[in-house]
Amino acid sequence: MIRVLAASCAALLLAACGNGTQAPDPVRPVLTVTVTPGAQSTREVWSGEVRARVESDLGFRIGGKLAARLVDAGARVRRGQPLARLDPEDARLGAQAARAQLASAESELALARAELERAADLLERKFISQSAYDARKTAHAAAAARVEQARSQAAISANQEGYATLAADADGVVVSVSAEPGQVLAAGQPVLRLAHDGEKEVVVSVPESQVARLRPGQDVLVLLWADPGNRFPGRIREIAGGADAVTRTFAVRVAMPKAPAQARVGMSASVALGGGRDAGLVLLPLTALVRDGEGAFVWVVDPKSSRVARRDVRVGEFREDGATIASGLAAGDVVVSAGVHKLRAGEPVRPMGR
Repeated sequence: MIRVLAASCAALLLAACGNGTQAPDPVRPVLTVTVTPGAQSTREVWSGEVRARVESDLGFRIGGKLAARLVDAGARVRRGQPLARLDPEDARLGAQAARAQLASAESELALARAELERAADLLERKFISQSAYDARKTAHAAAAARVEQARSQAAISANQEGYATLAADADGVVVSVSAEPGQVLAAGQPVLRLAHDGEKEVVVSVPESQVARLRPGQDVLVLLWADPGNRFPGRIREIAGGADAVTRTFAVRVAMPKAPAQARVGMSASVALGGGRDAGLVLLPLTALVRDGEGAFVWVVDPKSSRVARRDVRVGEFREDGATIASGLAAGDVVVSAGVHKLRAGEPVRPMGR
């Protein structure tokens, strides 16, 4: 027992002989946002996706076996660029047969013309009757008609030979493909869908209980999930005349005359129906809020000490673009917007605004 007490006393003496310094707390980097009142007020927000104003299903004008598909989904194509090809053998043989029929009809016409000329000479000499001459004349007219018919059929067959190659009718992006090489296609069966370059739209599905509030030409706001800090003006261009049979929602197409350069077909977007900016409205990212049994709070960074302090707030409403704060924050407050569940009161941080 005496030895144990002696060892304890020695350890205490050694600890007391230290320099008395304490390791500093690690400084954690955090993302922050500065409170700026004047957020956009909204009443309803619907999610959708960016689509091209014009999207067309492209298919061959003739049937046949798909020999090659030259592009995949997501490919950017130019007007006139080959996209797919059918097996050309049937179309080639059809064009060859039509040309042969045209040659045969032209030969028959040459014979009928010679017969008519001879009949005219014989009629003038009174060696044949007028009836016999009329028969030769009718045969010549029929042969000429068969030539025109064969010539038209040859032109159609030549066109069909060219139809074996499917070309883009506009600049754009291939959105989806629906046929693979080796598949036998009917005339007009879609092979791929092409989104034309130009004006872009946002397509959203609106519940039937809210569609009555919308009308074509109504101004709305568009929010891209890839660029949540900016909003763009939009205008409702079209409201579906009937509800979807499965979802019971109405498709609404919203035009974006001033679509940003980063807006690409297929991106996620939201359409907000609401008023203008509210001078007193504060909007924070959802990731900045911490919920506990008493309510919600945020971590506010002290600009002098760079340490965080808890600040209780009252949430107004939750929206897809964040949460509105009814009270608890003032303009200029720096709020931690990510990693809030790992902080503790008084912890030093290194703010990284965005």
